[in-house]
Amino acid sequence: MTVAQIENVLICAGECAVTVLPQFGGKISSIRVGNHELLQPPLAPIASRTRTMSFDEGDASGWDECAPSVAPCRVKTETGFAEIPDHGDLWRVEWTKQRAKKQGLGIREQRLERQGPGTRDQGLESDGQESVGQDDASVNLVAKCFSLPLELERGVAIRKEPCGWRLELNYELRNIGAYAVPWSWAAHPLFVAEEGDRIMLPESIRTLRLEGSGGGRLGTSGETVAWPIAKLRDGGTADLRVAEAPNSGIGDKLFAGPLRVTEDWCVLERPSAGVRIRVTFDPITTPYLGLWICYGGWPEQPGPKQACVAMEPATAPVDSLAVTGPWSRELAASESFSWWMEVEIERIER
Repeated sequence: MTVAQIENVLICAGECAVTVLPQFGGKISSIRVGNHELLQPPLAPIASRTRTMSFDEGDASGWDECAPSVAPCRVKTETGFAEIPDHGDLWRVEWTKQRAKKQGLGIREQRLERQGPGTRDQGLESDGQESVGQDDASVNLVAKCFSLPLELERGVAIRKEPCGWRLELNYELRNIGAYAVPWSWAAHPLFVAEEGDRIMLPESIRTLRLEGSGGGRLGTSGETVAWPIAKLRDGGTADLRVAEAPNSGIGDKLFAGPLRVTEDWCVLERPSAGVRIRVTFDPITTPYLGLWICYGGWPEQPGPKQACVAMEPATAPVDSLAVTGPWSRELAASESFSWWMEVEIERIER
């Protein structure tokens, strides 16, 4: 049994089980519905991380939190320059458990009021796992950044719904330093994708900003890409809604936004697994949506490849904190900022 199998927390509601690894960046390593794993499995064993390693040197799996930047960069602060590593600080450090906040980890009260009695099922019992019991199908964790004086608290709760399950996540970022600092955040949930799965966005979204495209397939960084039918560099077209074969060599990162209040969702439909995964968020606090579509195109070095779609609510339409614009944010000393997102998992006909 590996350390990652021992040092975990399991929360569940019926057939849906969520595994969290506090020691390994607070990673949500697994979301299972019955026999179906919904998250990208590890490309390498989950193990300790250093402060400087690149993301592709690790397991590159599951769901991590990217802060205070996604891309490695150097940013100026009142006390000098800060070096932020690849995919940020938080996937590298140990998270600690906190007492859950009142009213469902601080998730918006009106959402909790929808939940009736009997929506929290007993946690599963398994050797080497800390299960969360019937009265508290949730876990609250906190971690400190090391490149900037920031602390992130994240609450995760799983609830049974009439047609499936709802995963609720609540975030609070705090400046624990003595000076103002810049910051950005993006969720990084890598959902497994198989050929023929479908990505859906609100009808009003017609274009996306390209952050990067393996081999320049869709163009160069900063260009506008049509959604859903995109023009390819070689003159052809691609329907970005449809997942391709895992050996296609595709790895594209795109952004939608700034989003309207009605453009608050993204869906991955997986008929082979019998589920529809819907990510919802608040465009006021997180006005951008990152979309990572990878069908065997990453990592670039030899070895196992990702086959996934990541639907990533974000505070910025760029991966690097050093790239500034109207989206740029700063948190004053002792100031905090809160936001939320949810993942609805609905059963569908295969």
